[in-house]
Amino acid sequence: MILIATGMKREAKALKREGVQVVAGGTDPVRLEAELEAGVAAGATAILSMGLAGALAPRMEVGDWVVGTISPSGMERREWSVGAGATKREHKPLGQAPSRKTEASRAWINRVAAVLPGAIVGRIHADGDMVVTARQKEDLHFSTRACACDMESHIAARVAERHNLPFVVARVISDAADRTLPRAAQVAMGPDGGVRIGAVLLAILTRPWQLPALIGVAMDADRAMRKLVRGYNMLGRAGFVLGDQR
Repeated sequence: MILIATGMKREAKALKREGVQVVAGGTDPVRLEAELEAGVAAGATAILSMGLAGALAPRMEVGDWVVGTISPSGMERREWSVGAGATKREHKPLGQAPSRKTEASRAWINRVAAVLPGAIVGRIHADGDMVVTARQKEDLHFSTRACACDMESHIAARVAERHNLPFVVARVISDAADRTLPRAAQVAMGPDGGVRIGAVLLAILTRPWQLPALIGVAMDADRAMRKLVRGYNMLGRAGFVLGDQR
């Protein structure tokens, strides 16, 4: 069984497949980690962080795939990761030889990236905080060299590390690096990964001028979701099995 960590219920529904357990973290990191731990106890052989992500690198566009591991602020494996926008590149191991799990994760990253059209292999930033403004994105890209960000990958990586399981991040860009999220988008996701309709409506009523920006965010998210589903189906058609990754 493969364990997938994602953010929203919408993503979890799209990623549901036989032999895969999907956990939508929402804004509740404690529950996300507990459910991932339960999945490992039930027999998961590898962990994937998959879904939508925000761009940090200016060259990343909505709909682009990013495949890799998390940035130095999390649990990065330097020999797996390359800079934003780069193609696959060999890195000499730092210190001791890579573990069997590290080798499996590297192979997994390469296999996923080879299937997904135009996928960029790079670092993903995740620390649980929502990255809201274009300035925050610029600063994080400069300090971490990560090309994208999400709110779940660091937890999934921590659980994988704890149990010595292969781990990879595969995310689709849903908002560009130069976009600042409107308040209504910031409050939209609930603890269970569902949409907080009341909070969104209140934010719009309080600041109605943000509506055009919110519509733009929603349109880009829809576009990214279509890319996510197509890419996920491509992995399935390619006979992508993950149970042998341990």
